[in-house]
Amino acid sequence: MPSKYRPQILGWFGDLDKGPYSVPLHDDRLSYANNTYCAFIRQIPSDQAFYLCIHMIIVIFLCPTIVLLSILIYLCNPILETKLFLATLVGVIASCCAVYYAVPQLYHYLFSRRGSPIIFNRKTGKVYVNESYFFNFKFLHHPSVFLQPKKRRIKEYDWDDLHGVIIHNMSRNALSSTVLMVCQPGTHQVIDHIMLDPMRAGAGSTFVWGWINSFMVHYKSANIDDGEYKSDQEAEFKAHRIEGQGWPEWMVEAFNATSQEELAEIKQRHHITE
Repeated sequence: MPSKYRPQILGWFGDLDKGPYSVPLHDDRLSYANNTYCAFIRQIPSDQAFYLCIHMIIVIFLCPTIVLLSILIYLCNPILETKLFLATLVGVIASCCAVYYAVPQLYHYLFSRRGSPIIFNRKTGKVYVNESYFFNFKFLHHPSVFLQPKKRRIKEYDWDDLHGVIIHNMSRNALSSTVLMVCQPGTHQVIDHIMLDPMRAGAGSTFVWGWINSFMVHYKSANIDDGEYKSDQEAEFKAHRIEGQGWPEWMVEAFNATSQEELAEIKQRHHITE
């Protein structure tokens, strides 16, 4: 049965239901939680360093390859045999496609900061992200973004408009990721995507989804002291994960908003318009 969300995402494996879950977290990506909001990191330092090295090697190797093959085609086209010419041309095209994919990934791992935490406020039903523009799984990018390596996405979303799906990476490692589909209110029409929990083995990725859902409805299985920082260590959490990372001041205040009225007052004070 295909996903109910349209357009359907590449590698779709299954839709996830919202609601409380009884399963424990069993995860170290919960950075902080209190009675109002929780923060999950989505980038483990060891993974970030590993994939950064891989994509850096790809870019460093392929860029000279493209130049050399292009020169070969330009200089030797008249005397090359047809098969050799076509093979060289295919090599250039394949290398260009690989670089087109690898450069955004390089930007992603190079400029993702402090684990790229995602914030969920259960009192206001808002979700906040501050992440590299390339922290996603898109393949098609406008050429201009290649000149903006530090481009970022800083947004506020409504939890009611976010819906979880699992995608498969189509490799022998059988890794899956949880993605939040951002839909038009009250519909299944997808307008954006947020990576929630990248690259997990098997069903492991559903633990994060289950914990967040339980947290948002105040269910008992979401223990707010399960994180990297305890609930009374908010200052330490913000110093480590939030400060100096470009979060707007109003948004940091909104993490702790306990009602829609308080959130509206924060936005009005900071002259934030919808």
